[in-house]
Amino acid sequence: MADDRDSDRFTGRIARYARVGTAVGGLAARFAANRVLGAPLDRVQHAGQIRQALGNLKGPVMKLAQLLSTIPDALPPEYAQELAQLQANAPSMGWPFVRRRMRTELGEDWRSRFAAFEEQAAAAASLGQVHRATSHDGRRLAVKLQYPDMGSAVEADLRQLDVVLGLYRAYDRSIDVSEIRHELADRLREELDYGLEAGRMRLYRLMLAQEPAVHVPEPLPELSTRRLLTMTWLDGWPILNFRQADQETRNRIAINLFRAWYVPFHRYGVIHGDPHLGNYSVRDDLTINLLDFGCVRIFPARFVGGVIDLYKALRDGDEALAVHAYETWGFTGLTKELIETLNIWASFVYSPLMEDRPRLINAAEKPGDYGREQAARVHARLRALGPVRPPREFVFMDRAAVGLGGVFLHLRAEVNWYRLFHDIIEGFDVDALDRAQREALAAVGLGPEAPETGTMQS
Repeated sequence: MADDRDSDRFTGRIARYARVGTAVGGLAARFAANRVLGAPLDRVQHAGQIRQALGNLKGPVMKLAQLLSTIPDALPPEYAQELAQLQANAPSMGWPFVRRRMRTELGEDWRSRFAAFEEQAAAAASLGQVHRATSHDGRRLAVKLQYPDMGSAVEADLRQLDVVLGLYRAYDRSIDVSEIRHELADRLREELDYGLEAGRMRLYRLMLAQEPAVHVPEPLPELSTRRLLTMTWLDGWPILNFRQADQETRNRIAINLFRAWYVPFHRYGVIHGDPHLGNYSVRDDLTINLLDFGCVRIFPARFVGGVIDLYKALRDGDEALAVHAYETWGFTGLTKELIETLNIWASFVYSPLMEDRPRLINAAEKPGDYGREQAARVHARLRALGPVRPPREFVFMDRAAVGLGGVFLHLRAEVNWYRLFHDIIEGFDVDALDRAQREALAAVGLGPEAPETGTMQS
């Protein structure tokens, strides 16, 4: 019974353009003036101004800024560091709004469909808020309600994302960020479809059914719409609560997290693209709750095969296999210098998987800066080589690797990553993964997959 009228209203979009455009437009004008006058740009100061301008706004623009700050090489380090400070904790909407929205989504008798429904939101974020509820059969529920006019807000904010990326391109043309823009836009639009998210939740429940240390909520379709998602409530503690726990406890949490993320990827070609600390919690028995499935990327089987081929190439010093892996991913114009440069980043990401011993994910890194120095080094070399267009698939692959690495550093986990990885990929076969992916998607009702774009038809 969802009302689609608020998804793309012209007036809502115009109002959003005005609010966001005013914040970003002045900074763009100042940057352009500096270029015309030949004045040097104070990048640290300019980055701080962008953060302050966006910090006064809510909605998708906040999520876009946070995403950009965590994608290696998407922005210069000064900008990434500033945008990483943005918080997505929006104030929750009041009870009159909730009643109106729930009535729109489930009908006039919506309250009778729950045994209990808490008026105060349990959590609020950039696109919606969550309320606790109880079903008539006694199950505790999480009810995720999308804010109004989010379709308008997303399209308006994507226009301003183009302004921000245009500033970057004017400064530095060593990396073509157009594919990053398209990838972010597709994933953000998908996050507005709670029916799609419910399907992905079912997909993760299937893929992780044999993983007793990972838990996924169960969606309730009879209490859900495209803008309302009702699921079972999972109790757990924030992961950072365990930073001072004993080594064995921290290691166990890290192992469970590793499997929660990479069993779906290496066996089904699916990855959870938002490694935010709030998207998982830890139970008393140290098992993991995996939460929020708005940002999920599905890869063609051949792409996953390329990931494993590159691992073998770096391990064995096989340059031809490395070239094959990069070409499989969509890189073109691969010169010897470009391959050497790409291998710098690849070696950093794969290094924990090369040693058959317990170790930190990277002893030289800090949790908040994991991968940043290496990305800057690669970026400097790419600048000298000329424009490079990273394939779209790279956006969330790199983000997941860097995000998880930061979590493992927070935990100071000392794990045999080599054995964890090999246990997951043992017997890997591209054709078998392709079959498993298609069967899993069909089993949860997501229909045919479009691996080239990463989108799913529900």
